[in-house]
Amino acid sequence: MAKTAPEETMATPLPVLIDRYCDIWNDPIPSARRAHFDAVMTPAATYTDPRAHTAGPDALLAHIDNIRAKRPGARVLRNSGVDMHNNIARFGWHVEQEDGSVLMEGIDIAFLTDDAQKIAAIVGFFGPLPPA
Repeated sequence: MAKTAPEETMATPLPVLIDRYCDIWNDPIPSARRAHFDAVMTPAATYTDPRAHTAGPDALLAHIDNIRAKRPGARVLRNSGVDMHNNIARFGWHVEQEDGSVLMEGIDIAFLTDDAQKIAAIVGFFGPLPPA
């Protein structure tokens, strides 16, 4: 009888990981947002932007609840490719309101785990880069 090779674990492609991170912001169901967090972020992950700094799922999810309450129907959408070096990734995004208009845009820097399969920290910047 021939032996079968153990099933290989497939790595999540980086754009898929980042899109799943965006799902944390976009899912209307709080328990689903928590499941998205658990799937793509480390338990102690931090999130920092010009208006907030959070650590861990409870703090980030509470921040997202607050933002979602102010902008019902808005979605965070990745609007660029994702590149990475040394397990640090960057990508562009925008917030699209329910009517399709763009509320704001920015870039995020994601610090990934050694295997690049989870996010350990996100640092976000709002708006385009300033002129030189």
